[in-house]
Amino acid sequence: MPSLQNTPAAVDVEHIGGINSTSVEFTPGVTVLAGRNATNRTSFLQALMAALGSDRASLKGDADQGRVSLALDDETYTRELTRTDTGVAFAGDPYLEEAQLADLFAFLLESNPARRAVVRNEDLRELILRPVDVEEIEARISQLQAEKRGIDTQLSELSDASRERDSLEEEHARVTNQLETTEAELEEARNSLETAQQSTSDSESTGSDQLDSLRNAQSQLEDVTYDLETEQESVASLEAEQSELEAEQSELEAELEELSVIDEDEVDDLASQIEQIRGRKRELDEIISQLQTVIQFNEQITEEGVTDLLGGEEPSGTEADGGAITDQLLADQSDDVTCWTCGSQVGTEQIESTVSRLQDLRQEKVERRNELTRELEELTAQRKEYTSTRDERAELERALETAVAELTDRTDRISELEARREELVEKIEDLESAVEADEDDEDLLAAQKEVTQLELKRDRLERKQNALAEDIENLEEQLAERDQLEARREEINAELEELRTRIERIEREAIEAFNKHMETVVDLLDYGNLARIWLEYRNPKTSGNATFELHVTRQTDDDTTYEDSVGHLSESEREVTGLVLALAGYLVHNVHEEMPFILLDSLEAIDSERIAQLVEYLKEYASYIVVALLSEDANALDDDYQRVAEI
Repeated sequence: MPSLQNTPAAVDVEHIGGINSTSVEFTPGVTVLAGRNATNRTSFLQALMAALGSDRASLKGDADQGRVSLALDDETYTRELTRTDTGVAFAGDPYLEEAQLADLFAFLLESNPARRAVVRNEDLRELILRPVDVEEIEARISQLQAEKRGIDTQLSELSDASRERDSLEEEHARVTNQLETTEAELEEARNSLETAQQSTSDSESTGSDQLDSLRNAQSQLEDVTYDLETEQESVASLEAEQSELEAEQSELEAELEELSVIDEDEVDDLASQIEQIRGRKRELDEIISQLQTVIQFNEQITEEGVTDLLGGEEPSGTEADGGAITDQLLADQSDDVTCWTCGSQVGTEQIESTVSRLQDLRQEKVERRNELTRELEELTAQRKEYTSTRDERAELERALETAVAELTDRTDRISELEARREELVEKIEDLESAVEADEDDEDLLAAQKEVTQLELKRDRLERKQNALAEDIENLEEQLAERDQLEARREEINAELEELRTRIERIEREAIEAFNKHMETVVDLLDYGNLARIWLEYRNPKTSGNATFELHVTRQTDDDTTYEDSVGHLSESEREVTGLVLALAGYLVHNVHEEMPFILLDSLEAIDSERIAQLVEYLKEYASYIVVALLSEDANALDDDYQRVAEI
């Protein structure tokens, strides 16, 4: 909860609802706006809501502009309202950047969605999950899954690299031992050669020159042979890679064949189709929102007798109570009211009939929006699957082309090396014949040959040792990333688990919070034979779609319990249930961490004593509780609460 225990709040309002101008200051705790009906208490709450970030406020009927400021904790938050051709525009710097959570679970006026959802027996689960961006969660899950697949591939390669490193280290140790043995043998051979040379006359230098030429040719042959073996190994690896790529390409071709129900031109057109559907869905969302507003306004007209949107002055004892309705209440008890669109007198039955038709129309729009949502999900998934497979195939084709080109280059290189080796073999044979013909001392020839062969062997082993050391070093660098990759993989798994369970967690926490607080409140308010009101969570694994099912349990005088219909709840019981549902959402979505206010209005259906108990119960969950009450209801509340009698 925000720490504002000693911070007063000052609110200045101009031309909002039924208010011309007013200033109100109140301290943390409970503030009671006490007075008769139509004394601008609701208008003040709506103005405060606007300063806090809500758009659920209206201009005074005869004003084109309005303003509200909230001074709190050494900061001032402002909101300006301007009448336009399409409605009321909001500007300024409010307390919240986004007020959806507060509108749902903190601003508990009569039209509050949580209160209305219970009164109208609407989908309570949808209400609790409304602030959760399911599409964003699913997109994040897809992103993390792709990253995880990449990491899994890297880790799999690193596992192979680890085994390869172990094998290379064994080979490096073996080559090192061979090199040490060869160097010892070479040292011994050189000593033998030196002895043989000392016993040979200086006239035999021609044979030594030929031996040097032979040694150089043999060294070149060794280099060419080494390069040839390296290229042949690369070719074998490339051929295996090519075979794997071709097999994978065949699988992708088969997948594309299965997806061929979508024409290629249609795939390219899916993006525009998806955008069109999103546009229609946004339009329906706006229409549904507007219809809901109109329905609430008309219901308010029939329930409270609000009339005359066009009035400029506010008669004694009147108040503007919401929406575009700003000034007047009925002066008599007639069943006729003034139509807020045309100004004519119409019966409440006619308005109720219109509201019923509007509700049917809204339901049709909601169903159509749901259809569009399903269609959008199917098209998006279909396009994603097709384009993903198509892109993967294109990537494979590029990889295959690269492998084929490299294979061709290496094959040509092998041909060149084989030709060069043939030349060197012939040259060596000629030199060996010449040496044998010119050299009389067979011991010197044998010693020279042995030194040459051992030098070639040493050079070959040194090259191999260096190559192995380089490969081991590269693998060590790769393996050094493994710990980081494994740590990141664990982070992804944890986030995926949190995302996958977030919705269900919110659902279960909301159920738990509602049932806990509802049980306490039912005991606290003592509704006679009402034993329990509770929500049951039906999991999608067992029922297909998760639902919140509201139950009512009553108790007879002989302590027999039975389940009653939700429709049999009294108006008071329904209102209390709606308020507790809002409290559950307030806590589950952590609204208290960013919104220090809970606003209450239109509690007339609940008797005074229970209102007092309910306010006392709620006050521990917010720094500021501002409640609008009739004077007789306000009298039941604690005398220590701050009272505001004039707005």
